[in-house]
Parts: sequence; structure tokens; C-alpha cells
Amino acid sequence: MKRQSSLVSESVLIEKLNRRDEQAFHWLYDQYSPALYGVVLRIVRDEEQAQDLVQDIFVKIWKNLDAYDASKGRLFTWMLNVARNTAIDAIRARKTQPSPSNAIRTDEDNVHIVDRQYNTEQPNPEHIGIKEVVSQLRPERRELIDLVYFGGYTHEEAADELKLPLGTVKTRIRAALQELKQLFKS
Repeated sequence: MKRQSSLVSESVLIEKLNRRDEQAFHWLYDQYSPALYGVVLRIVRDEEQAQDLVQDIFVKIWKNLDAYDASKGRLFTWMLNVARNTAIDAIRARKTQPSPSNAIRTDEDNVHIVDRQYNTEQPNPEHIGIKEVVSQLRPERRELIDLVYFGGYTHEEAADELKLPLGTVKTRIRAALQELKQLFKS
């Protein structure tokens, strides 16, 4: 199945999503999942949980598209709020579960004993620092992320605005998202 490579505008995308167009949803996932993953990872600070939550978030988005109101903001802003709220709920649920003060955590090569009694670094879900991280990107990448993810531009609109070839815009955005993914991990 060939995925739709471009959409005319956000309103066309929303129309297709409301008609339950699966290609439009695949496009939405491909375009926005890296950014939402970065936000969720920044909040929950666990890669596996962040990956699981992104899947849950897109299920929520699919099931609740009728809750999106274009008059209140861009689709990405709404999706970002769904992601943020889901991640915060996951943290709250984790805090209400009883856990021992010492826990064992493993990664690929090591076993770590975590003393939760003295763990003072808790993620602050109210401030996830997206703008600060984006500001670390190269100017040409930052400008595109600002347009596409904060300004709600499509790739085509960003290409027109900056008078760049569409392929260049897509390449720079892909590179920026990869860089952001690395920055959010640190």
C-alpha cells in the first residue's frame, strides 16, 4: 500500500482523518510520532515506556478525533496535549503503585540497584523544555521545526515559505527529528 506523501493542508488532513482514512492516519503517525516520542520520553524518562505510550497516544488520537476543535488550535498542538497528558497520567499511575525503596533495574550490560528513597531527580511534567531543546538545533533545522511543529505548517507550506525544494525540507526535518531524539535522550 502506497502511503500518501503529501497533503494539501491541515484541513484536508483533518477531513481525511474524520473519514477514517487509514493512509492519512499512517501519514500522521509517520510525520508526528518522532516528535511525540521525544516529548513523552522527556516526561517519563524510560524509552520502553515512552514507546508504549506513543502507541497508546495514537490509539487515543484515532478514537477521539471528533474531540479535536480546529478553532482552538492546530492539530499538532492538540496531539501534543494528548501526549503530554497521557505521559503525566502514566507518571501519576506509577507513583500510586507501591514499590520497594530498593529496586533492581537492568540494561543491556549492567544491573543497577536503585535506592528510591534518595532519588531526588523527579521529572517535572509541567515543564518539558521543548523550546529549549529545539533552540539547540542548527538554525536551518530549527526554523523548519518551528514552522512545521509549532507553526502547524505542512512540509509543502514550509518549502514555499522558505523557498526551498520539498526534498530539502523533508531531509532537514528528518535530520532535525533524529537530532532531537538524541537531545531528548540526554
